[in-house]
Amino acid sequence: MRIDDSDRRLLRHLMAAPDASTAELAARAGMTEATCWRRLDKLRNAGILRGQQGVINWRALGWQVEVSLRITLDKTNPRAFDEFVAAARHVPEVLEIQSFLGRVDVRLNVIARDMAHYQQIYRDRILTLPHISDLEALMHLSDIKSEESLPI
Repeated sequence: MRIDDSDRRLLRHLMAAPDASTAELAARAGMTEATCWRRLDKLRNAGILRGQQGVINWRALGWQVEVSLRITLDKTNPRAFDEFVAAARHVPEVLEIQSFLGRVDVRLNVIARDMAHYQQIYRDRILTLPHISDLEALMHLSDIKSEESLPI
């Protein structure tokens, strides 16, 4: 689907104020509420706008540790990737699973309440995941840039 300048303007305002009502978005984007509604619906149906969600600050809820685990899988087993991912999905503290081409096959983003909790997760849940050949842990220190919006 091709989007025009009005769609881009609407998406920019939606990214800037995701909790704005359709009437507020329409006013900010310089269009009628009906036009705004139709354009948002068109963007949803095309898969460009996948939805709106609440973003929870998990640190404010007491989760203080974030670790990125870069994992290389045993490539001698043809089911290694599927079995690893299926098992990793069941670890509640894994917020994100990404796959890669190259030496690293998978990256897990893991959170924990503190270092003792992370050690428990690591020993009891991560190290028991199937087909791990190599694992590198990167402790998250700070967010330097974390952008949710696109330059449209």
